[in-house]
Amino acid sequence: MKKILIVLSAGFWMACNSASDGNQHNTVKDSLSYTATDKKVNVYTTADTADWRLANTATGLAFEEMGQPFENQIVVFVDPDKTFQTYVGMGAALTDASAETFYKLPKATQQEFLKAHFDKKEGLAYTIARTNINSCDFSSDSYTYIQEGDSALKTFDITHDRKYKIPFIKEAQQAAGGSFNLFASPWSPPAFMKTNNDMLRGGKLKPEFYNSWAMYYTRFIKEYEKEGIPVWGISIQNEPMATQKWESCLYTAEEERDFLKNHLGPVMHKEGLQDKKIIVWDHNRDLIYQRAQTYFKDKEAAKYIWGIGFHWYEDWSGGTPMYENLKRVQEAYPDKHIFFTEGCAESFNPARYKAWELGEEYGRSMINDFNNGMVGFTDWNILLDETGGPNHVQNFCFAPVHADTKTGKLIYTNAYYYIGHFSKFIQPGAKRIISSASRSQLLTTAFKNPDGTVVVVVMNQSNIRTPYYLWINGKAVAVNALPHSIQTLVF
Repeated sequence: MKKILIVLSAGFWMACNSASDGNQHNTVKDSLSYTATDKKVNVYTTADTADWRLANTATGLAFEEMGQPFENQIVVFVDPDKTFQTYVGMGAALTDASAETFYKLPKATQQEFLKAHFDKKEGLAYTIARTNINSCDFSSDSYTYIQEGDSALKTFDITHDRKYKIPFIKEAQQAAGGSFNLFASPWSPPAFMKTNNDMLRGGKLKPEFYNSWAMYYTRFIKEYEKEGIPVWGISIQNEPMATQKWESCLYTAEEERDFLKNHLGPVMHKEGLQDKKIIVWDHNRDLIYQRAQTYFKDKEAAKYIWGIGFHWYEDWSGGTPMYENLKRVQEAYPDKHIFFTEGCAESFNPARYKAWELGEEYGRSMINDFNNGMVGFTDWNILLDETGGPNHVQNFCFAPVHADTKTGKLIYTNAYYYIGHFSKFIQPGAKRIISSASRSQLLTTAFKNPDGTVVVVVMNQSNIRTPYYLWINGKAVAVNALPHSIQTLVF
């Protein structure tokens, strides 16, 4: 393959802005000019047409003068002078299904898995995890932590989780260096608390159980923390507008707002858990602005909310992802965090393990969502077996990594590597900066890390080999993007 000289320029970083605009626009704290003239660039590539998976394909590349680009030159423009939201981190859900699958593997494969996801140097450096309160579809059965009818929670007991899920979370925690930010989400209250008397198929929380259900979250948090698992936060309800054949519970925006304002928020404070992050919505981008408006314009509800969570499944009706809806929320409520809480490739089919679209779906979503204000990304199941489960309602899906429990081997899909182009290089506390491509086949986003490194992600979603320049303040680097590839440039 012909090598292209990569000449990357960061020019000068004028760090003299003094204004700050909450979560979205932040002051560059160094008052001196930042020059990248003597910096060296490393390029990491994953490509469909080459045997590269997070491969270091160029090292020590220097910045050179370029000046005004011409229209026949494809350019990615990066402006480090403009900073936006603060990056929180990335991770995945440690579900019952993931835990059960993990413990079906040989010890050596278990260690390979943990290192591949949580090791800060050789893995994906995950810093966020999600888990389920009570059962979800990716559990082997339906369960709660109390006996049916116990609204006083006298029988609350997490023994069910001690078999697989709690040991799995603790092993992941240790692999991550001792800690990560874990948040927990319920799919359904116990059946007796609901209007349909069933954990499955929707239904609503009965008003007479609002306080009891609010206490349920606090009991979960305290019991997990007794096990040595700190809980960073909770979301109020997974997918509160979806009647599913699995565990589900419906709330209108007003119902969720009032449950938070009058019950969950006050109970969390009374129980000494006011430091825990509370995430609302936890559903698709389609209705996110209406939900945000309802929550955030109510000051009594808004004071409890850390951020609004979202999923990516709104294309179920045949449309395309509604990335711009996040921007509307960010524009209206710049002090609230926009946080991706779940996404996966649905309709599992083992013949598609190598389908390149699996990775591109992650890359496309992460780039667009970061550029529209997202602060962090949580994948769905971190691990599933060779059937796309276990799942007690046969809702089998893809994970970035699957385990063949018959052979004891791991199967890495392209999604694993696409995620790594972000999670391995962007550090918690990084600020997003401007990155803008001159041609539509290139998608891009960029961050400046707390340690001063700049990370630029460029994804070529086309069938066209695309040479481009990464341009900053009159200096540039020449880069070659292979068809259906993703690159991370670090300097």
